[in-house]
Amino acid sequence: MLEIRQIALIVQDYDEALEYYTNTLGFVLVGDTRISEEKRWIVIAPSHASPVNLLLAKAVTPEQLSRVGNQTGDRVFLFLYTRDFELTYKQFSEKGVEFIQKPRDEDYGRVVVFRDLYGNKWDLIEKKKPAA
Repeated sequence: MLEIRQIALIVQDYDEALEYYTNTLGFVLVGDTRISEEKRWIVIAPSHASPVNLLLAKAVTPEQLSRVGNQTGDRVFLFLYTRDFELTYKQFSEKGVEFIQKPRDEDYGRVVVFRDLYGNKWDLIEKKKPAA
């Protein structure tokens, strides 16, 4: 059986990325290991129970730097699920998260697109509850 457990997110700076994802989006720090003077292995997740983590990978080459904030050609890159859309939307708004549209209802649930500190697009989604 194969599983995806970690996704690399290219960032400009370890500390500013860690600060944003933990303090603004409320992610948890899973691990922060120094590999060398310049390199760290920083893993974060939306919660301790999340099966998928993000590895904050610092850009070090001009090509990598050109991808910071645009790893997917300006398409939505990551999908963040919540059980309480309105509360999460309110908390993110109060912390200055940049929403690029108004929340909308789709067949699959409630969704809104936001940009992170580098400009990557994310979907914030609350799945539609099945009809009783």
